[in-house]
Amino acid sequence: MRGDLAEDAALKLLKRHGLRPLMRNFRCRGGELDLVMLDGEVLVVIEVRARTHGAWGGATESIDARKQQRIVHATQLFVAARPEHARRAIRFDVVLFEGDAAPQWIAAAFDGF
Repeated sequence: MRGDLAEDAALKLLKRHGLRPLMRNFRCRGGELDLVMLDGEVLVVIEVRARTHGAWGGATESIDARKQQRIVHATQLFVAARPEHARRAIRFDVVLFEGDAAPQWIAAAFDGF
């Protein structure tokens, strides 16, 4: 599944679970946020990963400490640019697509702050 198709599918999945979209593909120096949504009053940053198979490492393994740091940094820049979200709790989720398996949503997949 290509990245944009995976993001479309993740967005639909999360909206079905009540999350409200704020932004898609926030780009900044040094990083990008795939999806930014609200879960109630919590700001949720979602990394979407798609892999056709796990031969070179699965989707989960591709979100290493360096990638997490880049996501956290991009989140800091997102909040700085949108101060209305500065007081919100922030959660980092991951939606994984591997091969033909059903998508896997991991809430609070890693800590950022």
